[in-house]
Amino acid sequence: MRSFLGRDILSLKDFERNEFFRVFQVADDLKPHARDRRNTDLLKHKTLVTAFYQPSTRTRLATEAAMLRLGGSVLGFSDAKMTRAGDFYQESIKDTVHMLEYYGDVIAMRHFQQGAPHEAARWSSVPVINCGDGWGEHPTQVLIDLYTIHQEMGRLDGLKVLCVGDMRMRTMHSILYAMSQFDMEAFVVSPPEMSLLPEFKAELDALSVRYREVAAAEEVIGEADVIYMEPVVQPDYTKSRDERAGDVGLTPAAYKITRQLLRERGKSSAIVLHSLPRMDELTTDVDPTRHARYWTEAFNGVVVRMALLALVLGAVE
Repeated sequence: MRSFLGRDILSLKDFERNEFFRVFQVADDLKPHARDRRNTDLLKHKTLVTAFYQPSTRTRLATEAAMLRLGGSVLGFSDAKMTRAGDFYQESIKDTVHMLEYYGDVIAMRHFQQGAPHEAARWSSVPVINCGDGWGEHPTQVLIDLYTIHQEMGRLDGLKVLCVGDMRMRTMHSILYAMSQFDMEAFVVSPPEMSLLPEFKAELDALSVRYREVAAAEEVIGEADVIYMEPVVQPDYTKSRDERAGDVGLTPAAYKITRQLLRERGKSSAIVLHSLPRMDELTTDVDPTRHARYWTEAFNGVVVRMALLALVLGAVE
């Protein structure tokens, strides 16, 4: 297995099967610190730089919380308008990263431009972690999702995953790439205008990912072990910020998961994941049911990011 020391975490396309399980193992070892709300000193001499050019609640704060739980320090920005990249000068990623690499030991970047973290990694002398790039990928979120599935179901192989939402989303890209390393099957449900792009399908086919496009969630929910959700009412992820203007519309029934649908058609053992935020695609009456795992998923967001930081900074091998 390749070492994680000094490694950029940019995509799950190049993750090998045993590397997923190594991240899970380290997460298991570090989980008590997050569960018991106590810090360790594994990274007490290290600093995380957060470069968030797009709004974020969970990803930024969970990444920062992970570093603090490990005893490290955090600095950074959470809005491109707070930087020279977002004002009159429009500073390039190259120039910005050449500065940021002197301020810390690892850079966590979210950007509205697809491929921006990859560009940052070209110029950075410290590891870069992709925390979401436009419509590209979101590898840390999907590592969290897979860890949650593995913890809850006891396995990844042999599971059927119902993916509901906008298939242009970076989480959908990352989870489908990751499935190439496991014996998993995906049911893909999205509006036609948000369906898998032909070039992405070609990649999935080349990676031997098993997936089937379906018109509505209710058609296959009875076969699904895991229901993986994103909204179909979406902002424009190619913008640094997308302000709401008037009515944004409601989610059609074909792309909604409700308590009634789960009760009448879902497997009794099925779990529901959603990286959040949500709108009306996942109704709040699902929250108290045995199916809901999105709050567990949120907790695991700190745990898995602790594991990644510990690995890329060499606190564990």
